[in-house]
Amino acid sequence: MTANARRIAHLDMDAFYASVELLRYPELRGRAVVIGGRSVHQPVMRDDGTREFAILRDYVGRGVITTSTYEARALGVFSAMGMMKAAQLAPDAVLLPVDFDSYRHYSRLFKKAVASIAPLIEDRGIDEIYIDLSEHDEETRALATRIKNAVNETTGLSCSIGIAPNKLLAKICSDLEKPNGLTILTMADVPTRIWPLPARKINGIGPKAAEKLTALGILTIGDLARTDAGLLQDHFGRSYSAWLGNVAQGIDDRPVTTSSEPKSISRETTFERDLHARHDRDKLSEIFTALCTRVSEDLHRKGYLGRTIGIKLRYADFSTVTRDVTLPASVNDPAAIRRAAGECLRRVPLEQRIRLLGVRVGALSKNDGAPEREDFSQGELGFE
Repeated sequence: MTANARRIAHLDMDAFYASVELLRYPELRGRAVVIGGRSVHQPVMRDDGTREFAILRDYVGRGVITTSTYEARALGVFSAMGMMKAAQLAPDAVLLPVDFDSYRHYSRLFKKAVASIAPLIEDRGIDEIYIDLSEHDEETRALATRIKNAVNETTGLSCSIGIAPNKLLAKICSDLEKPNGLTILTMADVPTRIWPLPARKINGIGPKAAEKLTALGILTIGDLARTDAGLLQDHFGRSYSAWLGNVAQGIDDRPVTTSSEPKSISRETTFERDLHARHDRDKLSEIFTALCTRVSEDLHRKGYLGRTIGIKLRYADFSTVTRDVTLPASVNDPAAIRRAAGECLRRVPLEQRIRLLGVRVGALSKNDGAPEREDFSQGELGFE
């Protein structure tokens, strides 16, 4: 099958966690809302039947935002931002606690709705999927519209869909017309639709790589497509520069992986600025613990345990190291994952600044029981 014969969709739920909360609290529609508070930030019912909501200006602590409504984003408040910084930008924003049980419920609903129409789905997390539509006879826009309508009818939520010949382009497309967008393109559209976009729009080009490209005068995907391969290799190394050259041309041969048995489950994040293990220890510890918690949540949601715990670090010079450890018994608990990942961390050099941190759980097995979740002990929270 040629690249142009493939029809790959990327479906991304619009401001998913926040949108689920707006179903529960419709009076907040149109307001700046951030998700990421603790249980103490649960809305309180007044005697007159209205609700009293926590306000971001009153927040004290070191938490980070999980997500925000589009109204909050218009004020500069985005996911992974520190709560105190967000309070400076949007002091009157409503603060709600996270409710992962509810988000997982709606995640299952929208994926079931999509599968009833197009079953070849690659699950990419709680709020996004890839769908292989190549074998469907139905016209692309009509098919995508039917999928969007099914999601809305089932959940009351909107989604954005990008459809293209591969996963790379489909993911870019799904973000072009948010919220409630539908974008379709072919390889012939790459020069006019993709090349004018900032290079950072490519999934895999993080803030540091984008900064390095900008320093070289490479601002757009089109600039990257026209850049000499030798220059890229001099600054990014052989493997990453080859990847940059391909993706700038819209080339991506990755299949939509529909297997229900993943080999591993991982979470990683690229930092807005390079962090140092000593000078930024508290920040790194917070991020490290959050990654372990999210991997644990993914394991619980998908019904898996894992025996092999691994970490991934990418340094400021773009070199990458990985370490892993195999445990005597399978786990899915965040504290157990954090403890094992911490052991791996002690086996890597931490003199250089770090631009990416990841946590992975492999050697998966189905969870037939329900192991109790441990609490993080204070002594385990440091980035040793």
